[in-house]
Order: sequence, then structure tokens, then C-alpha cells
Amino acid sequence: MNVAAVIEARMTSSRLPGKVLMPAGGKPLLAHLVERLQRAPSIHRVVLATTVNGTDDVLAQFAKDHGIACHRGSEEDVMARVIGAADSVAADVVVGITGDCPLIDPVLVEQLVRMYLHNRCDYASNCEVRGYPEGMDTQVYALAALKRSAAMTGDALDHEHVTLHMRNHPELFRHLYLVAPQDLAWPELHLSVDEQPDYVLVKTLIEHFGPANRFFGCRDIIQALRAHPEWVKINAHVQLKGDH
Repeated sequence: MNVAAVIEARMTSSRLPGKVLMPAGGKPLLAHLVERLQRAPSIHRVVLATTVNGTDDVLAQFAKDHGIACHRGSEEDVMARVIGAADSVAADVVVGITGDCPLIDPVLVEQLVRMYLHNRCDYASNCEVRGYPEGMDTQVYALAALKRSAAMTGDALDHEHVTLHMRNHPELFRHLYLVAPQDLAWPELHLSVDEQPDYVLVKTLIEHFGPANRFFGCRDIIQALRAHPEWVKINAHVQLKGDH
């Protein structure tokens, strides 16, 4: 099975434009995300799924500079864009990640991929049953299942939120969920980057661990935030935006 991580990213975020290329620890947030995904042994390729808009030319250049694949498609039909990205690298299995999750834990990603590969299912997730901090969200699914889902729905919301139709129809698609153990459960913690305070928190964590621990994981983050409760307050007031 060819497993590809597909990163959905664009520069025209409504709340924090250009956030994926904002710097932390000497490199763009998107570079941190790519490097973390490349640490998961079961992932063979990383592909950036961005739009055909001129504003995203800089992301296509980022992909070229960092040696990863890039596919450009519709801004609104993200489902079609992800399918095109996965097809462009001949993927059988998609690891779906949004570009606003630069602190994704490679160990959790690998655990979810292996769980998917060793069980009979169409869709696996660590975020359907909320437990892990928001920003660790990973979904793994068969490209064939996503294509089947796309053919079954013309709803604009389904096509904007790639796996929404699959998630809403467990009677059609076999689901499997990775549930957070007690020591990693902190669902109220917001580690994705939606607004400026989120960026400040993520940057603080990246610079706290520094080059000595570039690939710090979910457990490291939780321990650091327990030791520095003032950091948790940085973005505690930010409201999450709908479906990821």
C-alpha cells in the first residue's frame, strides 16, 4: 500500500492570512509540519494540496524548495483537491492533515496509520472521539473510499470538509477510532493555528524545546504546559472554527 500524507493548505485564511508560512524556530510552520510527517515510517510521500489561486504560488514554491509533491486544485472543492493530490502520487491510503497543525505528533500519526493498515476499515481517526488536544487531528482513509464518497454527495459542505460525508455515514464506511489514553487527554487544549494567539503559543512551544528536541510530541507538550500554566492562557479565549 502506498501511503501519502496530504496537507491541505492555502494562504488566504480568513482569520490569519499566510499563517502556514509564519516563522517559528527559524523556519515556517509548514516546514515543521512536513518534517514531522516525514518522521512517520509508514508514510511514503508528503504532498501539498493547495489552490490554483495566484496567492498560493508561494506554497507551490515552498513544496519545490522542500522536495515534496504539490497538487493545485479548487479552493472550494477541497475533496476534489485532496483526491487530485493523492492521485498525483499514486496513493492507496491518504493521511489527511490540515496545514494549521504544525505540532502534529509523528508517533500518534504512525500509530493511527498502523491501526488502519492492520484492521478492516475505510476510515480511521484520532479526533472523532475527542480526547487528544485539538491540533493533533489525523485522519487515515482509503483513497478509493474517498472517491466513492465524492460520487455519492454533491453537497457543498461535504466537498469543503473532505471526510464529512464519510464521517456522517458509518453505515456506508467502516470506521475505527483511536482514543486518547488518560495521560494524553486534554481536548480543550488548542494547538492548531487559527488566530494570532494560537501562533504565539505554538511559537513559544517550538522555541521552548529548540533544536535539541525538534520532534517533541503530545506528551512533551502537555508536560510543558502543566509546568507553565501561563502559556495555556495565551490562546484560551480563541473560539474554534467549525469543522476541521
